Amino acid sequence: MKKIWTFLLVLGTAGLLNAQNEVDALRYSQVFPGGSARFNALSGAFGALGADFSSLSVNPAGIGVYQSSEFSFTPSLSLGKTESTYLGKTGEDLKYNFNLGNAGMVFVMPMGPAAQSNGWKNLQFGLGINRQNNYNARMLVEGFNPESSLLDAYLDYANGIAPSELGAFDTRLAFNTWLLDTMGSNTQYISAVPDGQVTQRKSVTSDGSLNEFVLSLGANYSDRFYLGASLGFPFLRYNESSVYTERDYDNLIEDFDEFSVYDDLEARGSGINFKLGMIFRATEWLRLGAALHTPTFFDIREEYTTTISSAFDNGDSYTDASPDGRFDYTLETPMRAIGSVALVIGKLGLLSADYEFVDYSSARLRSDSYKYFDENDAIRNSYTSTGNLRVGTEWKLDNFAFRGGVGLYGSPYRSGINNAERTSYSLGFGLREKNYFVDLAYVYSQMEEDYYLYNPGLVSAVANKTSQSSYMMTLGFRF
Repeated sequence: MKKIWTFLLVLGTAGLLNAQNEVDALRYSQVFPGGSARFNALSGAFGALGADFSSLSVNPAGIGVYQSSEFSFTPSLSLGKTESTYLGKTGEDLKYNFNLGNAGMVFVMPMGPAAQSNGWKNLQFGLGINRQNNYNARMLVEGFNPESSLLDAYLDYANGIAPSELGAFDTRLAFNTWLLDTMGSNTQYISAVPDGQVTQRKSVTSDGSLNEFVLSLGANYSDRFYLGASLGFPFLRYNESSVYTERDYDNLIEDFDEFSVYDDLEARGSGINFKLGMIFRATEWLRLGAALHTPTFFDIREEYTTTISSAFDNGDSYTDASPDGRFDYTLETPMRAIGSVALVIGKLGLLSADYEFVDYSSARLRSDSYKYFDENDAIRNSYTSTGNLRVGTEWKLDNFAFRGGVGLYGSPYRSGINNAERTSYSLGFGLREKNYFVDLAYVYSQMEEDYYLYNPGLVSAVANKTSQSSYMMTLGFRF
């Protein structure tokens, strides 16, 4: 099962882009909360604090802490870097991205005379956008493989199938460009690269993001108990373009020069979810928070194409392209539960922590025209539940604040399959005046994860080390 799953993992990156699988489910289920500079400077540990627009997508009770109406927005710059080591050779690439971390407005409405005494004091309403994930990245892989070729994986798919029935996005293209040929039986094939001995290269460029438009409602009871609810409308955009090439630079293969596979994928989706939260100010220095997120129910459309070109020593060259592929499907992401605690030391500073539980094995792919039995089995058998811990602190000097935080995100994979633990470190600074505020933050995150060019039974893993540096500034105005 482990090898079957890992092979499915790479189908989305090695020419079979028309197959929605557990890779897509994980990509759109993972959330690394972004948003305002103050929120990011504390690594998102705002579940028991509130009064920051980003918290509406984590613990909506945070809106209840607002004492005055506010508008804020956060421009951001990110730099993503991927270092890939394959068969003893290391390559790296990077990508810049300008984006909007968040933009939102909160309105505070006093609830009559009770606002001046105990009881329900304020009612709050908020709306805006928070960024939930960033898909911008570039990867460059290169190495000499003395043992296998991507065509070996194509052979596994093609053998036993007539040429007219081959896959329109992979094996049929290889057959039409003379990379696969029949052996006379019409269902058995030979490869133009029978024993490896090729230099393999792959470049992958992705861009896009997961953002959430939120409508939130909250209330404040006696400045001690805060309630909030958010209706979320996440929307995603994901584009991926890749070029995979095998070339016989040393003329080790008879009558073969090179071939390339060009894959392009565009995914667009929108969904809906609901979040409910509370914050309790147990004492002047202790605050407790809890939040529950329903699954997000996504409707996603993918459009994809594949082109294969080949060239041979005799000067012949061929190119064949797939039809334009399109498929609509739905995705149900996992539920989330968050518990939070914060220690507030008067006007001097605070220490805050959030713990988030999420079970990635509960995600599900669905469609009216295709039953995702194998893919959903792969989700159940490959992913697991995990905990994410975010810790942050802030210390004040007059109107200035100094901040820092750490985020630890557990691996979504079952033990022994892969590892994708993510760690982030953050620093920030802020200036707060009566009617406005300015916050700055820097966040550095890193992750290691194995990647396979094709069937892992045939090829070594690519050891990927990815890092991202993000710089952001929030401007806010109170009214």
